[in-house]
Amino acid sequence: MAKKSMIARERKREKLVAQYAAKRAALKEVIYDQDKPMEERFRASLKLAELPRNSSATRLHNRCQLTGRPHAYYRKLKVSRIMLRELGSFGQIPGLVKSSW
Repeated sequence: MAKKSMIARERKREKLVAQYAAKRAALKEVIYDQDKPMEERFRASLKLAELPRNSSATRLHNRCQLTGRPHAYYRKLKVSRIMLRELGSFGQIPGLVKSSW
């Protein structure tokens, strides 16, 4: 089980990303538009830098939805390898057959 503070920090980041997504997209659109004047693009890049760092989607980290574990994460199932094995043992993942010999 991951530390509660790390899970809370990740949730806070998710909220910030959702809150600032439209603003960041609009600023990036101005920055990458080659038809706009250089001064306007530069001002937009400064405004983008003023936004909170945790509002960037690249700061998010995939975590297991059951335990919060950050490593060995299966994107398709949204769980870690440990929970995958545990859920597979109980037959709770459709189509997964756990071998035993």
